Amino acid sequence: MHGMNDSKHILFLCTGNSCRSQMAEGWARRLAGDACRISSAGLEAHGLNEHAVKVMADVGVDISTQESSRLDSFEGVMFDLVVTVCGHAHETCPAWPGGQEVRHMPFDDPPALAREAASPEEALGHYSRVRDEIRVAVADMLSELGLLAEAD
Repeated sequence: MHGMNDSKHILFLCTGNSCRSQMAEGWARRLAGDACRISSAGLEAHGLNEHAVKVMADVGVDISTQESSRLDSFEGVMFDLVVTVCGHAHETCPAWPGGQEVRHMPFDDPPALAREAASPEEALGHYSRVRDEIRVAVADMLSELGLLAEAD
């Protein structure tokens, strides 16, 4: 039975579910509070990126206990909204049987940028920048959906 408190279920989808989709999940959990269920997955599961964990911890969001999940582990799960955060996931995103809304919110890939960085500081800078861009985009989306929790 569907009551008023039925929370929306949002999935952030990336290629490896190690960095961008994990940061988006962390921000959405923080910003939406209990307003909705948040999951993230990848077309593959590469494990949590340690730098993503670090830059999120730097701003007080702990994603270290989130799991790196493969999309197929959610077979049969109904999502209200699927958000692709990288081009590859968007291009290869399967058709959703439930006709879910799919949004594309692309972000730069910190691990790829970090490989070209001249120093560890510069590499981490890419993670921090993308972290902040994801926060803004997720907050805007949740606000638009009426799911943004009151700031504490």
